[in-house]
Amino acid sequence: MRTGIRFRYSHTVGFMSLQGGRGFGNPVDLAFDRDGVMYVVSRGGSDSEEMTISKRVTKCTVDEKYLGQFSSGGTGDGQIMWPSSIAIDVDDNVYVSDEALHRISVFSKGGEFLYKWGVQGEGEGEFDRPAGLAFDRDNNLLVVDGLNNRVQRYTSEGRFLSQWGSGGGGEGELNMPWGITTDQGGNVYIADWRNDRIQKFDAEGKYLASWGTPGPGDGEFNRPSGVAVDSEDNIYIADWGNERVQVMAQDGAFIAKFRGESGLSKWADEYFTTNQDELEEREKANLEPALDLPPEDYLRQESANIEKLLWGPTTVKVDDQGRVYVVDTGRARIQIYQREP
Repeated sequence: MRTGIRFRYSHTVGFMSLQGGRGFGNPVDLAFDRDGVMYVVSRGGSDSEEMTISKRVTKCTVDEKYLGQFSSGGTGDGQIMWPSSIAIDVDDNVYVSDEALHRISVFSKGGEFLYKWGVQGEGEGEFDRPAGLAFDRDNNLLVVDGLNNRVQRYTSEGRFLSQWGSGGGGEGELNMPWGITTDQGGNVYIADWRNDRIQKFDAEGKYLASWGTPGPGDGEFNRPSGVAVDSEDNIYIADWGNERVQVMAQDGAFIAKFRGESGLSKWADEYFTTNQDELEEREKANLEPALDLPPEDYLRQESANIEKLLWGPTTVKVDDQGRVYVVDTGRARIQIYQREP
């Protein structure tokens, strides 16, 4: 691990589209298949019938080639209502957790619905607001069972294997956990949302370590929602309530943070090129206004008013090329950063 790591902003993928097609509608998570195709799951707008298209999975590339979409809002097979996470297994099947429907839905690489499992409850194999998803080294699916304050493990076909975790604020206890990831050693990291910390467990759920306390400072968190680990075991945290991503070493040393530096994506550029009236209004607007806000609401309002900043970052992912992907939910885009050599 090195604490002298630097990152630079690379580019942005996506923009707001609640009507389907190119763009996202309140994206919450992303995953990659073996070919490097990016799958972005959108929670969409309201739950009304006319907004069902806004709830979907979008397929695209990192350089913004649009490849299609699948699923839509609803309660039927292959539909989603409040998707919270997406993961892809070794066969490129796509798994989506759904907080509203308390289930996992599985699709083929092409978007064909395959099967689902889960009902609401507290028993083995039941869920109460399932959130983060991650596959372990044996291609078993780890599911963060949010309001049950536990992690459940399933085969990729949905057969229950084991569970661990309980509610509370002590070591190894969870309070509305959300994001999850694993490292190369099989250890499991949980974004312990309401406890404002990241916890680390071994593959069987034994508590190993934790990082973070409530606050806005370096190494402090305000409702962390996502977590990732790179090949050197550095930890990346989507610090949702602080409107940023932080990077930390295993010993807790602070490495870096991003508040956001986004420019327009290719899709947004093309949209404004064909909508000149909106482009003219955009060019008149002040996209970095001076703000006079109370301290208790400053970060949220700053992100809401300054376009380049992250606004409600829910998820962070890293790849083997040193790229960091931040799901910028409030502005319906993915901000991408590159680790410098």
